[in-house]
Order: sequence, then structure tokens, then C-alpha cells
Amino acid sequence: MQVAQKQPRPEKVAEVAEIRELLSEGCVVLTDFQGLNVKEISALRGKLREVGSGYRVVKNTLFRLAAAKTPAARLAEGLVGPTGILYTKDDPVVAVKALEDFGKTAKLVRIKAGFVDGQVLTAEQVQELAKIPPKQQLYAMVVGGLQSPISNLVGTLQSTLGQLALTLQAIAEKKGAAA
Repeated sequence: MQVAQKQPRPEKVAEVAEIRELLSEGCVVLTDFQGLNVKEISALRGKLREVGSGYRVVKNTLFRLAAAKTPAARLAEGLVGPTGILYTKDDPVVAVKALEDFGKTAKLVRIKAGFVDGQVLTAEQVQELAKIPPKQQLYAMVVGGLQSPISNLVGTLQSTLGQLALTLQAIAEKKGAAA
């Protein structure tokens, strides 16, 4: 006697596909949102939306199915309790900072783990992301670092040229007075 195999519901299959897509496109941070009510989760979603990120509650079983046979499979190990995922295709630093800021004004959302650029991160490593300056600020720092020596060179050359011009003018005035 064969046991009929249960077919997954289409909405569950769609949700697994959505989670798998989030894992393949950017940064995902797993959180424990236990203790937050619907109003607070909505406020968190709004704050994250402002920085181009999102937040959704997922079932651990569906997350495990989505992460299976991907580099994020280790992320699903040991998932227990309610799980929410912060996701972004943009700068992960900005998203994690927004999550940390939310934790300062409301109940803390505990970070479980993260997945950024194909790397599984511990909760501590994700929290370290919040301490890094955002991409735009890092770009500005690099450009400033490159621009500084060039500006110094231009200033030195202008100063030397200015001194040469003054010297030539003084020589010309001296010869004009002697003639």
C-alpha cells in the first residue's frame, strides 16, 4: 500500500521562492521579534522602507526550505522561535543601522544571524556592520584621500609660480629703473 504524498500548497511554494530570491539578491538579517506587537512591527517596516529595505515575518520551516542547497543553508541551522527577516538589495550597513536605531527607540529586535554577499554572519558580525560608515560616506573618504595629495601639489605649484612671477617682476622693475 502506497501512501499518497502530500502536495505543497501554491502559496507556500510561492513564499519559498520569494525567500530564495531575497537570499540571492542581497542582504538578509534574521531577527527575533518576540515581544513586538503589530503596531511596533509596522513602525519597524516603515523605518526600514525609508532606507530602501523591508521586513517580513517568515516561518522557520519555509526559510529552511528556501535556504536548502544554497550558501545560506548554514543560516537556517538552529532556527527557533519567531523569525523576521530584514532584507535589502542596497547598502546593508544602512539597513542594519536602521534596525539598530529602531531598537533604541522601541523594544529591541534581537539579531540572530545574517547573510551578506554570499557570507553567513553571526549576530555579532551583523552588529559590527552598524558601526561601519555607509557606502556614500566611505566613497567620500576615499575621494578625499585621493584628492588631498593632488590639492597639495597644485597649491605648491601655484605658490612656486607665484614666487617666480614676483621675482621676474622685481627683476624687470630693477632693470627698468637702471635704464
